[in-house]
Amino acid sequence: MAPGGLWSPSWTVDQPAATLWYRPHPHGKTAEQVAQGMVGMFIVDDPVEQALDLPGDYGVDDLPVIVQDVTLEQDGRLRTGADPGDTVLVNGTPGPYAVVSTERVRLRLLNASVQRTYDFGLDDGSVLTQVAGDGGLLPAPHRTSRVQLSPGERAEVVVTMTPGETRVLRSHPPDLGVSAMSARFSGGGDTLDVVQLRARPTLEPSPEVPDRLGSDAPDLAAAEAEAVRTRTFRLQGRTINGAVMDTDRVDEVVTAGETEVWEVLNSDGEPHHFHVHGVQMRVLTVGGRAAGPELAGLKDTVFLPAGQPVRMLVTLPEHVDPEVPNMYHCHLLRHEDQGMMGQFVVLPPGGSGAGPVAPPAGRTDH
Repeated sequence: MAPGGLWSPSWTVDQPAATLWYRPHPHGKTAEQVAQGMVGMFIVDDPVEQALDLPGDYGVDDLPVIVQDVTLEQDGRLRTGADPGDTVLVNGTPGPYAVVSTERVRLRLLNASVQRTYDFGLDDGSVLTQVAGDGGLLPAPHRTSRVQLSPGERAEVVVTMTPGETRVLRSHPPDLGVSAMSARFSGGGDTLDVVQLRARPTLEPSPEVPDRLGSDAPDLAAAEAEAVRTRTFRLQGRTINGAVMDTDRVDEVVTAGETEVWEVLNSDGEPHHFHVHGVQMRVLTVGGRAAGPELAGLKDTVFLPAGQPVRMLVTLPEHVDPEVPNMYHCHLLRHEDQGMMGQFVVLPPGGSGAGPVAPPAGRTDH
């Protein structure tokens, strides 16, 4: 969009209830614009979720928690460098608190940071009940003390409060699975207070979180056996499969409605993540082991532990567009801006269109 320009899209929302978000995506400038706060939450609701009686009164017991880290100069200006920031903002506010008036409160967590991974937990170590991930409800609640989210990931958690108490949602040092030096420069040693929850002296009663949430998890082994092909993606340096982003190159061609296995490997010593536009994925295995319950729902952004292949079941979208590609990329936005991104087009069954173009001979990581 040019300065002063206007873009007025329209579309049909055709998906289950989920906590989504939007942000700019100009190639080479994404991190700078997101770091300055150009993000927002997009909440999709549906009758299935409403019937579960989860906390759902927006701004009362259902709270958006958009988390970013920034560095503020002495004059209050925002620094948009590559390093993790030392100030946490929630919904654009430093040092935030929320007054809680119900026994249970639902926090819609969004990691909207440029590169920091958070490991959310309550200051007293009490239970967070995770009810949803990127793509909507989990099959069943996941009761845990920590929820780790890399940039772009979302989770919905329910916190149970008692009258008059104060809790702090805190980010503890995350397990990034990389060298200590690399983790340090990615904020892996930081403990940060995120938001304070202040319960009123008297709280309105809230229903218990139900034992079942979304539809039953599919038989992933059977679905994997029926996948039509496996694609591999290797993230290293600032490349995917040895190539940096080229807007004039289509890297993959897929067929609408087909199910594939995508195996993604972080093959260097830095943190990386994998985000795909236009699809939701189911994580099969991480490093050869079955995915944990926090990954049981649909995902569009997945953290990649170094040296551990992540296998995902991907059902390609029904929407066909042979001319305009979708993207996949590392969701550390500096890496994305520096070329760690590729493109795929979706063709109709039996259709034809753009084909992948090999990267130039001799191209190396940079």
